[in-house]
Amino acid sequence: MKVDLTGGRFDAVLFDLDGVLTDTARIHAASWKKMFDAFLRQRAEATGEAFRPFEIEDYQLDVDGRPRYDGVRAFLKSRGIELPEGSPEDPPDRETVCGLGNRKNQMVTEVIKTVGVDAYPGSVALVRYIRDHGLRTAVVSASANCAAVLEEAKIADMFEARVDGNVLEERHLRGKPAPDSFLEAARMLGVEPARAVVFEDAISGVQAGHAGAFGLVVGVSRKNDEGALAANGADVVVHDLAELIP
Repeated sequence: MKVDLTGGRFDAVLFDLDGVLTDTARIHAASWKKMFDAFLRQRAEATGEAFRPFEIEDYQLDVDGRPRYDGVRAFLKSRGIELPEGSPEDPPDRETVCGLGNRKNQMVTEVIKTVGVDAYPGSVALVRYIRDHGLRTAVVSASANCAAVLEEAKIADMFEARVDGNVLEERHLRGKPAPDSFLEAARMLGVEPARAVVFEDAISGVQAGHAGAFGLVVGVSRKNDEGALAANGADVVVHDLAELIP
């Protein structure tokens, strides 16, 4: 499928953050695994059940692209584990849905501060290209750390709008795979969904783009998951965003 982003069919492009614009998806995946494996190991020791580690399939199906607490709920449900909901103010050592989510967020924040963040060169090149051709841009992420990551990667000024985990909470929007976050970004830019393009590397993200009836949903395969992205709503799949620059 030939893709022409600047031929007049589209007015705006909406980008996921982690794994699409920046290399932070690997940080999130590693932090989820570290947090859940510690929790599962401790639970196995306490109950006598066999320890089943958190796997890449768990990340892709249950947590990737979702708001933090939604990811915790989905994974625990997949394992038949019930925990109290708790509250967003729960400390990271509390064994609640929110406590586990906050524990994972603490790990991510520490890595970002100590290791730093890089933007993918191909992604930066595409954003510059489409901006030069008059298209509007927004970032749509479930992460509450979105603003800090954009600043760390030195790309914050390349986007007119941002819908992140904080905005979802403030405006009571559903996270991916619901289309709410992308629809809100389109609304903020003043464009119709049919005139906007969605870029996503997560299954939940391409599902959201498809559900929102956006003009084009581009899957970004950083994990060799082209088939899964296409099966869940991606109209076209690329490995690097620079592939779409003529």
